[in-house]
Amino acid sequence: MIIDEVKVGLLSKAPEPGAGELAAILEEASKGKGLPLEAAASLLAVSDEAMLTGLFAAAGKLKERVFGKRIVLFAPLYLSNHCTNGCTYCGFRAQNRDVSRRALTIEETIAEAKALEQMGFKRVLLVTGEDPRWGLDYIVGAVKAIYNKTGMRIVHVNAPPMDVDALRELKAAGAGVYQAFQETYHRPTYGLMHPSGRKKDFDYRLSVMDRAMEAGFGDVGIGALLGLFDYRFDALASIAHSIHLFETFGSHAHTISIPRLRPAEAGLKEAPWKITDGELKKVVTVYRLSVPSAGIVASTRESASFRSELIKIGATQLSAASKTNPGGYKGGQSLEQFSTNDHRSLQEVMASVVDDGLLPSLCTTCYRVGRTGQDFTDKATTGQMEKFCQANAVLTLKEYLLDYCVNGSKESVAKAIDEGLREVKDEGLKKALIEKLKELEAGKRDLFF
Repeated sequence: MIIDEVKVGLLSKAPEPGAGELAAILEEASKGKGLPLEAAASLLAVSDEAMLTGLFAAAGKLKERVFGKRIVLFAPLYLSNHCTNGCTYCGFRAQNRDVSRRALTIEETIAEAKALEQMGFKRVLLVTGEDPRWGLDYIVGAVKAIYNKTGMRIVHVNAPPMDVDALRELKAAGAGVYQAFQETYHRPTYGLMHPSGRKKDFDYRLSVMDRAMEAGFGDVGIGALLGLFDYRFDALASIAHSIHLFETFGSHAHTISIPRLRPAEAGLKEAPWKITDGELKKVVTVYRLSVPSAGIVASTRESASFRSELIKIGATQLSAASKTNPGGYKGGQSLEQFSTNDHRSLQEVMASVVDDGLLPSLCTTCYRVGRTGQDFTDKATTGQMEKFCQANAVLTLKEYLLDYCVNGSKESVAKAIDEGLREVKDEGLKKALIEKLKELEAGKRDLFF
């Protein structure tokens, strides 16, 4: 059993903890080893303002201990909006017939990736709808083309569930993280929201992360589309899913995303179960405290100001300059999957992260040196990742400053580099970092620890 749905349902109704119980849970969480589902349920029940303040502070402190001050920045690249599923909340749904559909050619895919590269991105997340005409061969071709024809260093994939052999082929093509969201873990609601198409099969989708790990993906990304059902149930189920992966394969989910339902063309305009900003902040903190090694991903579904709040209390990854339609970065007009809320450029997001006292990062190192899966989980939970994250963030910012930074943002990026270097605690590492910074200035590129 991947998730005990009855247990999750009961725990989602857990009462608010007392002050003493909360203190004990936060003390346990501070060790950085994660929390059992029962403790996570208690944290999700907190409503007292003073207790929430302590909860947010504990999550922010743990985030910095595990990953330092770095905030990873990336962009999605939508390959195709063709889809045979009937998801009621999605603009790509098959029933949405009076809209433009598009699947990028290999040449168009390369052009989109190059447009992102020219902004300064070095990692990209490929996203596609579910349509057999644009299946495995199409996605694998896109991954290989981006590696061969652009300067992108890592390509992640958000794609429909596949069997083990197909996932093995996708991994062999060089895909880093494999991502597929369960949308909602509440089986009856899942059935209502997915009335047609292959995605209708709840269990096949739920089990895809097991198949991905069997196929060699050390890193997988999960998430629930918050607003489809009670957020407490779906948040606890997401944590339970990650715990299952850890118990079965030795590594937690590499990322847990927190998408909140947004309006989509010919899709749901309002969430069946609305989740407030305060409740979403609570979800972020409980994910951080329960699965400390996971990257918590806040997308452009959220506003700029709210995302600034989230990265202070547990979120560690932000998408930036996002387009949710195929061809969007080159000005193409086609169906969007959903509407976005934060329309800032990469440069503007970077400046905001710096203003928040944090460190923007374009790092791609771990996936390329084998610091993945169980090794990554072990290093993160034992406090060994922070030094890599801090140093590599500084190196990627220096490269960005030298190659992509435009007037008006150079001062902010230079400030972040100086502060990031100053906060490297290990003197030997700091000395090596200074040498690598000099090598970048001399013309070398793609340096990392």
